[in-house]
Amino acid sequence: MKREKDFCWLKAIRRAMKEEKFKWVIINDSKIVSFAKNLIFKFMKRTLGLFLAGLLLHLAVCAQDAPDAAIRSAKLYKTGDQTAMPIMFLGATESLELHFDDLDTRYKNYYYTFQLCNADWSPTLLHPFEYIKGFQNARITNYRNSSLATVRYVHYQAPVPDRNCYPSKSGNYLLKVFLDNDTNKLVFTKRMIVLDNKAAVAAQVQQPFNATLFRSAQKLNVSVQTDSRVQIMSPTDLKVVILQNNNWQTATLLDRPTIYRGNYYEYSDEAITSFAALKEFRWLDLRSLRLLSDRMLDMDTRHDTTSVVVKPDPNRSSQGYVFYRDFNGSYTIETLESINPFWQGDYARVRFSYFPPGNQAMGGTDLYLFGEFTNWGTDTSGLMEFNTERGAYEKTMFLKQGYYSYLYATQPHGAHGRPDFSQTEGNYYGTENLYTVLVYYRPFGARADELIGYSQLSSMFR
Repeated sequence: MKREKDFCWLKAIRRAMKEEKFKWVIINDSKIVSFAKNLIFKFMKRTLGLFLAGLLLHLAVCAQDAPDAAIRSAKLYKTGDQTAMPIMFLGATESLELHFDDLDTRYKNYYYTFQLCNADWSPTLLHPFEYIKGFQNARITNYRNSSLATVRYVHYQAPVPDRNCYPSKSGNYLLKVFLDNDTNKLVFTKRMIVLDNKAAVAAQVQQPFNATLFRSAQKLNVSVQTDSRVQIMSPTDLKVVILQNNNWQTATLLDRPTIYRGNYYEYSDEAITSFAALKEFRWLDLRSLRLLSDRMLDMDTRHDTTSVVVKPDPNRSSQGYVFYRDFNGSYTIETLESINPFWQGDYARVRFSYFPPGNQAMGGTDLYLFGEFTNWGTDTSGLMEFNTERGAYEKTMFLKQGYYSYLYATQPHGAHGRPDFSQTEGNYYGTENLYTVLVYYRPFGARADELIGYSQLSSMFR
């Protein structure tokens, strides 16, 4: 046995010396074996550093490809209603709920803080000490590992605001979530508003008089009446923001009233207050990953991650209007087979398909999935790619179990303006939409806009 091992060493050293062009003289087999062992040991010692460096580089590349600190399903909403706008009254005891998942299974120290913004979401000149009472940030201490789910993640949740860190002024706030109490390690942001009610707001949805908008748009008439606490020096001290379906990306800011007298202000210019009427949002029911819902075409659960194929979506621009209740672009985290969807809900890879007219790509135009789960089409998360073999636009997204509503929107290639729905969905003036009216006021000499009025209405109840 020893002789066979030595023979292996002998062959190895002879091959190594031949490759290195060494000149050597055979004395006896034992000396050759000893020399071979020493040479190979030196070779291993010399290359060990390179091997470890290569291993570390490989691990670093794998870490970049892995979903490290990948935040999913981040939602901020009024307690008890996942589709509600995150609004709270100044000084009230009510709170909001913050939920999000981290696909990295290691627990991390997440914190959140607030940043006060103006009506147009530009940062104010105020120092945080001027609009935050208590500590400048709050730690998120409520977390739980996922269970009953194929995909592993850590679910974090927190009440907003914390009793030791809460806003002291009304207005627009960015909720900033960051790591390790270091504000430079920003993870994501969410918008919320704080109201100090000082004005009565009334609004009405009407059909526009303009012939080009008559069948495809909805206009709002807004009236604002301030109380004695608001001292208006100029009509431009007030700003009115109108949101459609709680979407800030298509919001309209009005800085001049159409009519005003005393403390009464009216905004009724349909050239400014009109919105594309859209159609009812498409939907996808992912509450069950065991049974196919009405919008699922196929489901594959044989792998580590469930894959879902959504039934292809056609163009609706030439179709008639059909009313059904929808979530107006929002989504909810729900399950049918578990108790708590937040840490027992699973994830799936969901493929959407949209077939354009003639199965031809729309030249010079980008197509987006439009809804809350794609941040309303403001980034590339909802950008679809055209598959020439199928003649369809496709997009695969990693979604948690729940109920999703969405539309398809177009924009000129590379542009970041208002989305267009006329090519994909069409617009009908009778569509049900949710409108929110926010009234801001900046006192003379102040450095920030206050939110003093709020109203919300549906276009169905006119």
